[in-house]
Amino acid sequence: QVQLVESGGGLVQAGGSLRLSCAASGRIFSISAMGWYRQAPGKQRELVATISSSSRTNYKDSVRGRFTISRDSAKNTVYLQMNSLKPEDTAVYYCNAELRRTIAVVSTTYWGQGTQVTVSS
Repeated sequence: QVQLVESGGGLVQAGGSLRLSCAASGRIFSISAMGWYRQAPGKQRELVATISSSSRTNYKDSVRGRFTISRDSAKNTVYLQMNSLKPEDTAVYYCNAELRRTIAVVSTTYWGQGTQVTVSS
């Protein structure tokens, strides 16, 4: 079994900061891309940021310059540093990882359970 467990969400005032963490555990051979997505009430899940195995990053336009994604490959963990938070950043944040459980299988995408981020005005 593979699990992705997020932590670090919470309530913060506009302009504040939060750091999300997501650790993958279980039988893992390799992890390629990891990422963060979010879903606000009544809206579709959207990409926030991704990071490749070579640490190439990609950001949603509205978070670029405020959010920073990073990873610790030795710990199978991805982080999202969120600064200058805005009320429109309020959502449930999900991490995902594209990984191979063994050398004999293809990559599969796994998701965490989500962590709530609420930004008050």
